[in-house]
Amino acid sequence: MVVLNKIYTRTGDKGDTALGDGSRVPKDGARVTAYGTADELNAVIGVARLHAEGAALEALTRIQNDLFDLGADLCTPDQDKDDEREYTPLRMVASQTERLESEIDAMNARLSPLRSFILPGGSALAAHLHLCRTVCRRAERLCVTLAAAEPVNPEAIRYLNRLSDWFFVAARIANDDGKGDVLWQPGANR
Repeated sequence: MVVLNKIYTRTGDKGDTALGDGSRVPKDGARVTAYGTADELNAVIGVARLHAEGAALEALTRIQNDLFDLGADLCTPDQDKDDEREYTPLRMVASQTERLESEIDAMNARLSPLRSFILPGGSALAAHLHLCRTVCRRAERLCVTLAAAEPVNPEAIRYLNRLSDWFFVAARIANDDGKGDVLWQPGANR
């Protein structure tokens, strides 16, 4: 259980922060940037939730919780040392990604196949879900960059990759099952 008695600690006033294993790193380091962008995504989802209801609201809430799990995973480095720790770090697991895949398949079954790319927009919820998709893609790219330099749980990257797909399909659902999608018209304004 997390207990936050004091919100500011002054320990990061010189530009560094503590990771989950207690080590200190620069606040602009690759690991902090990756989990900070996952946190940004979580905040963007919070705005999207203002326009959601029912199953969409429940799904977005589950995803926000998953993103806290992802942040916990990313802020605790050295997966090779997990067996040696006094505690078991929280790591993303395949079932979280599989749940997204199942939800994508169920949503996509309602949609007609695409014959064009979609312009981000449509309903308020769809527009916000497209924003979530792009922030998610950035978080994924940052995790890939981090993984090139040091160990990262591969399931964290898989989850983000699938999550951006989830946002895309959910945005189509939010656009009256794709009927309200705004389609790209190549060269329309030449």
